[in-house]
Amino acid sequence: MRITRFPRGQRALGISVAVLTLAMVATGCARKSNAQGSSTSGNGLAPASVKIAYVPGGPHPYFQPWKTAMNQAKQDFSLGGVTFNETSGWDQTKQNNVLQSLAAQGYNAFGVFGVSPDNINSTFQQLEGKHLTVASLGSCPAGNTDAASFCLATDVQTAAYRAAVAAIQAMGGSGNLVHLTGNKTDSNTQRRIAGVQKAVDETGGKVKLIQTITDIDTDLQTAQKAVADLLGAKGKQINGIVNTAYNPAVASASAVKQSGLPIKVIAIDDDPTILSGIKDGSVAATVVQNPVGQAYVGGYALMKLAGGCTMKTPGQTIDSGSFVVTKSDVATYDTKRQDETKQLKTDFDSKYLSCK
Repeated sequence: MRITRFPRGQRALGISVAVLTLAMVATGCARKSNAQGSSTSGNGLAPASVKIAYVPGGPHPYFQPWKTAMNQAKQDFSLGGVTFNETSGWDQTKQNNVLQSLAAQGYNAFGVFGVSPDNINSTFQQLEGKHLTVASLGSCPAGNTDAASFCLATDVQTAAYRAAVAAIQAMGGSGNLVHLTGNKTDSNTQRRIAGVQKAVDETGGKVKLIQTITDIDTDLQTAQKAVADLLGAKGKQINGIVNTAYNPAVASASAVKQSGLPIKVIAIDDDPTILSGIKDGSVAATVVQNPVGQAYVGGYALMKLAGGCTMKTPGQTIDSGSFVVTKSDVATYDTKRQDETKQLKTDFDSKYLSCK
């Protein structure tokens, strides 16, 4: 999943629920976590010696809940320190320099959203060569190999499939669908395209995917222009729009509402514009992700690994969860994320980690 710079002033997704989510999760598992993390395993580090750096590839509202989550993790797991650094500006070389600088400052565990899925494994290997603990958070490397200890991220193909199924249902099972998404060369965009195509194929020809528009998640203005051009050229032909990138989702939610066209919009994430659209009926549904769980549970797992535990399957990809939200559950959907986050932490202890 490639996420790019978002215009200044836009409200970060998930901020309105991040504190509630973490409060609920912490209530259920903080005491247990402190007890589990209070002793070392083998020659590993005690929690108070673990300093975790959360390093997105650049600024974007998706990552803002990581800040709340990492501070809660620091408190619940008695970590030695946490920091958040998004200064890479979506440049892999700059991100590599940031990571090396943080390592020099004493950070010994890293949760990284790599700028380049095709090249991030070499970055992970460089960090691990210095005996640092590394996880890929929010986005996995391209291909079938992850040089980090694990990847905790949205299964983007599954999320896109769920979004397309929701769109098809909202369309009544037939009609013309358009897919709006991100960077065409990003491996995660290709997974999203595959997920949408799978849902379309399952209709046996009743739904036609008349256009897939890529490279419109650079910023909100780019997405707004693309959606305006789309509606101007094909608005009356379109029965549904499925979005699998943040900026197109916000743009299409607003544009379709303003146009008055009877197009069913399926969004992604929980920007206030999207939630408002669901409440008033102009947006049929959205698929929300779990950035809080990525940072909170990711921090817990990094602590355990730095303490001497190992992954039963090194480089394992773990789905952090995605959920379809409609008008019926828009007021209560965050309970699903709370439950998923609790379960993820339990699964690391029972399924993914080996601790002596």
